[in-house]
Amino acid sequence: MSRLLYSLAWYLALPLVLARLWWRGRKEPGYRAHWAERLGFPDAAASHRLTLWVHAVSVGETRAAEPLVEMLLKEYPDSRILLTHMTPTGRATGKSLFGHHGERVVQSYLPYDTGFMVGRFLKRFRPRVCILMETEVWPNLIAGCARANVPVALVNARLSERSLRRGRKMGALMLDAAHAIPLVAAQTELDAERIRSLGAPKVAVTGSIKFDVVPPAAALEKGAWLRAQAADRPTFLCASTREGEEALILDAWQRVDAKPPGALLVIVPRHPQRFDEVEKLITARGLSVQRRSRLQTGVGSADVLLGDSMGEMFAYYAACDCAFIGGRLMPLGGQNLIEACALGKPVLVGEHTFNFADATEEAVTDGAALRVSDADALMAAAVRLLEDEAARSSMGAHALAFAGRHRGATLRTVELLRQLIG
Repeated sequence: MSRLLYSLAWYLALPLVLARLWWRGRKEPGYRAHWAERLGFPDAAASHRLTLWVHAVSVGETRAAEPLVEMLLKEYPDSRILLTHMTPTGRATGKSLFGHHGERVVQSYLPYDTGFMVGRFLKRFRPRVCILMETEVWPNLIAGCARANVPVALVNARLSERSLRRGRKMGALMLDAAHAIPLVAAQTELDAERIRSLGAPKVAVTGSIKFDVVPPAAALEKGAWLRAQAADRPTFLCASTREGEEALILDAWQRVDAKPPGALLVIVPRHPQRFDEVEKLITARGLSVQRRSRLQTGVGSADVLLGDSMGEMFAYYAACDCAFIGGRLMPLGGQNLIEACALGKPVLVGEHTFNFADATEEAVTDGAALRVSDADALMAAAVRLLEDEAARSSMGAHALAFAGRHRGATLRTVELLRQLIG
């Protein structure tokens, strides 16, 4: 009954959902493309190949899925990967990461979670397995997979206390979905305990696949180029910032005393539709800005470099001296700090880290990251690190050790998936 009401709510909301897509497409045209896929009419062709379906909702999940997709392609050479997303940025990231595989990786948007649309999608592709990344639990999708004898695995799974409370409020709808997932590969034991409490029958702890992401050589070369464009100025990166954070960062940057001569602030907003908005925030404060997309002959004397490019986060990390990971100055849960640690960069984080609480706490305990209370404390800590090479070197070494200690989750996950794939 609960799933029936859930499905009815989806059908009633569908006109509003489509209207919202069109509205979002004003700033991000990708939302106005491939609408048929979202309604269960995929553009990608059916195939007689073994199809392994990986769902990665947006940019972070798609990048996290990279080592898993690569290992599955290697382990099953006669297979293809069906990679689904919910956002245009996730789809673009998937194309940049896996486009070189040609027809072995096909992409589509995930259909909306109605039984009719999901059923049509499953009938078209006939996947051997459905692999959901991190937190994606869709009741009708899971029920449809069960009817079609497609086993579902939730991998790289994480579940915060906040998400657990939200899931319990959904009652039987979420409990039934959890019961119907035959395999969960959780990032930590705490994540596993929370997921087990929802009734998932088999939960293993494999670690985070994100630790297995390897910085591409091309990204490191681009990072060296960015560093040269900045003429080796002391560089503080604010990565994956969210709405409301940039204003706090810019105001604190202007207030902080005794910045190192030539210090450069780099801001990379998480969502591309906000690039123009952030540029206006910078210029409104009397600061000069250079956009990465227009960078040709150096940053010059610009106060701020605006990272308005996609798929270059490793390059930004490689180019900086220390980094703040966004989503943490405001109660937004924070973004992933693993990539910065993998490049041996000192990391600064705010108080709001519930999306990656365990990894963040361990990084702080290990000396790889430093927690700050607010934007002013953030800038004070950044300036100290920019001025103290020995402190940067020490934190960087701890960051590398922290990242290295957690590798291997991809192999452990694939070993579990073999039981479902056969």
